[in-house]
Parts: sequence; C-alpha cells; structure tokens
Amino acid sequence: MKKPLDIVVLGLTLSSSWGNGHATTFRALIRGLKAEGHRVLFLERDVPWYAEHRDLPEPDFCELLYYSDIGEMLEVYAGRLMQADAVIVGSYVPDGVMLIDRLQALDLKRLCFYDIDTPVTLAKLDRGDEEYLAKRQVALFDIYFSFSGGQVLTRLEEQYRAKKALPLYCSVDAERYQHTGETFRWDLGYLGTFSPDRQPTVEKLLIEPARRLPHLRFVVAGPQYPADIDWPKNVERINHLPPADHSSFYSRQRFTLNVTRADMIAAGWSPSVRLFEAASCGTPIISDYWRGLDELLPDQHAVLIATKTEDVLKALTGIDERQRRSLAARAKAIVLEGHTGLARARGLIADLSQLPERQIHPQSMLQPVSA
Repeated sequence: MKKPLDIVVLGLTLSSSWGNGHATTFRALIRGLKAEGHRVLFLERDVPWYAEHRDLPEPDFCELLYYSDIGEMLEVYAGRLMQADAVIVGSYVPDGVMLIDRLQALDLKRLCFYDIDTPVTLAKLDRGDEEYLAKRQVALFDIYFSFSGGQVLTRLEEQYRAKKALPLYCSVDAERYQHTGETFRWDLGYLGTFSPDRQPTVEKLLIEPARRLPHLRFVVAGPQYPADIDWPKNVERINHLPPADHSSFYSRQRFTLNVTRADMIAAGWSPSVRLFEAASCGTPIISDYWRGLDELLPDQHAVLIATKTEDVLKALTGIDERQRRSLAARAKAIVLEGHTGLARARGLIADLSQLPERQIHPQSMLQPVSA
C-alpha cells in the first residue's frame, strides 16, 4: 500500500486523557500515521466524563468527530466507513458489541479491532462479561491488533478463533516526550490512575520506601485515589496530570516507578505506555515484573525490576549518578529505535498491506442490524 490510506478509528477517546491510557496511545499512533501521509477520522462517543476533561478537543493530526447515538452516527458516516481503506474499532468503546455488529453488516473493505486492554478483555470474556466485545465477534475481524504480544497472540487465535492476531503495542511520541532540563524535585515518582489491583504494589514499592526514607521526596500523580489512603508526609499528590505536563513530571524525578495491572501481569508481554514515556524522557525506570519485560528492557541494563520494598531502597540509596544515567540512556535508545508512534504506524500500515480487501456485496449495504 504505497498510496495514502483513509482510516477510520472508533475508539474510547482521543480528546481526553483523564483516567485512561487510550488517548495517549491513539495520539502517538495517529501522529505517526499523519507523518507517513495517511488520513485518519476518529469517531468518539460523546460522554460527559470525557467531555468535562478534554485536553485535546481539536487535534491537528486527524479529524476528530463526536457522536451520541450509534444509529445516527452510522446514518451520517456509513459512506465514509465503507470508503475507508480500514475501519478499526478500539476496546472499551461504549456499546461496543452493538457497534461491531452494525459495522459487520456494512460492506467495509477491512474491519479490525485494536485491543488496548487485551489481558482485561480476555479475563472478562472468560467470565462471560461481554461489556464491549462478544466472544463470538473475535473471529469477525480481519486483524485483531493486540496491546499484548507473546503467547497472548497464540491464545487469541487458538482459543478465541481470531483470524489473525498481531501485536500493536502502545508507543510514545518522541518529539513530545523529551527531557526538559529541569532540576530534580522527587527521588521517586509514579503516574497512574488508582486501581485496586495495583495499589498493593504502589504501597510496597513507593509508599513503604517513603516511610523508610523520610529524607527523600516522592510523588504520586493520577485521579480516583480514595481519601482514606495514609500518605506519608514526604509523598506529594497530584490529582490529574495532562499529557502536556508528563515530560516535565518525568524529568524532575531521579527514578520513576512502573506498576502493572494484575490481568496484564498474568498475561505477560503487556508494556505500559508509561514505560515508553519515561524512557523517552531519559528517566530511569523501576518496574514490577511480568513475562516479556526482560525481552523489552533487560533487567539491570535498561530497567530495574523490583519485587519487594528492599529492591527500591537499594536503587534509591545505592545507585550512583553515573549508573543512573547509563540505565536511562540504554532504555531511551531501545525505545527510540522501535517503540515510537512513527514505528508503530509503519508497522500498522505494513500489516494492513498484507490484508486483501473484503468482497463487496452491494445488496447487503445498510441493511439494519438488531441491537
């Protein structure tokens, strides 16, 4: 596919980074597509919790339009959907099951799924929870793009009957995530929305170290943390940090902490975008362990893996400045080589180029599909 492609994405959100990792993931990828000359229309369900926290309502790298009702959206945009070279549905889209069925009824050239929550999705399907994707629908997609790689892809194809499961990891916009040159404010920081399954690790790898090292400074940024958490006095809290402030946040930390959701640890091969953002900013990373992390960022070479409080204490008190800078430089080199939005965009286009267009059946166009 050498000609510019027209791609339509129906995702959770592009406009708001509040309480989710989808927006920054889509932004980096679509900026990469724009840089390669491709055109993207992003259709976002207009919901109040994102409408009230939009930090990118009018992106300059794609067309962003909002809709309130699936039926009305399809009436307005059916032509563009059918003309698009590829239509990509994202995970956690409201009323996703109905949306996918309605799209399947159209004569689309290519219909793909981008699961930014693959381990969560599979765990939900295993317990019969079809909030945004039905198990029967996995086989409908020409490509099932997965946030997770490794053995997860085999499971998608063999257990869930995906036609083709391919990795599409999150990525970083390297031009926007760079070291700002600011002086250190914190010795260790963490950026992430509150999650009950992550909080015990945050307690173990940040809050307890803060208690034991009262002379050092810590920070936790992210929304939805319960009011009853006992934060040590040397832990600063930031309720929400928009993407525009991420580079400054990482640049002012000696080390940053990465903590992974339980479903993603269980699945493995599920890197967080925070890993790539921090590495691009040149901030050394302390991370919990999951299968596949060593393949991405080798332990002690490009990341420090911590399983207990003492591992963090050792890093904060035993690593000198030369070692700290060397760790950060290795991680940055790895990320800039293969984990930018531009690299992901090129990979996506290469994958789509191997996919033939679907057979067109004019008689089925716009036939109603029951909800």
